[in-house]
Amino acid sequence: MDFIETDIDGVIVIAPKRIGDGRGHFAETFRRDLFREKCGAYDFVQDNQSLSVEAGTVRGLHFQVEPKAQGKLVSCLAGALLDVAVDIRPGSPGFGRHVAVELSADNGLQLWVPPGFAHGFCTLAPHTLVAYKVTDYYSREHERGISWCDPQLGISWPVEPGRATLSDKDRALPELSGLPG
Repeated sequence: MDFIETDIDGVIVIAPKRIGDGRGHFAETFRRDLFREKCGAYDFVQDNQSLSVEAGTVRGLHFQVEPKAQGKLVSCLAGALLDVAVDIRPGSPGFGRHVAVELSADNGLQLWVPPGFAHGFCTLAPHTLVAYKVTDYYSREHERGISWCDPQLGISWPVEPGRATLSDKDRALPELSGLPG
């Protein structure tokens, strides 16, 4: 598998190598030794999946604060999505910048989003199934978020704000400038 650095330190695109034949393909999607070498000594403690029925569904931008900050290894099992990681590390030279990558069942790409980043995505196809491994357990007490359409972030989403399918919780998230210091 290839580990491809992005414009923001720590966010890495992982491209598993697919071996195909008449039956389809096989791919090694995770190896702890290679992941630790390329991404850091993180351990995954929980696997999550989300299914979004409609294209244009937005989930995020979510994160957890210390001591329960989560890193996420995101992949698409069915459909396609635009996956986004926003640097929210205080003092980081990349603070407020983002990486956006299309993940799909067809391309097999994965995105490593380390702790200190907000994460979200927009589905590009109906019935998109997303899987992500996380480095800490979900904690409602430590859960936070940023508005997905905050103009300060400059994310080019594939859906207009009035046409996106969102949860009530995600609709109410503050802009980056409204987060507590």
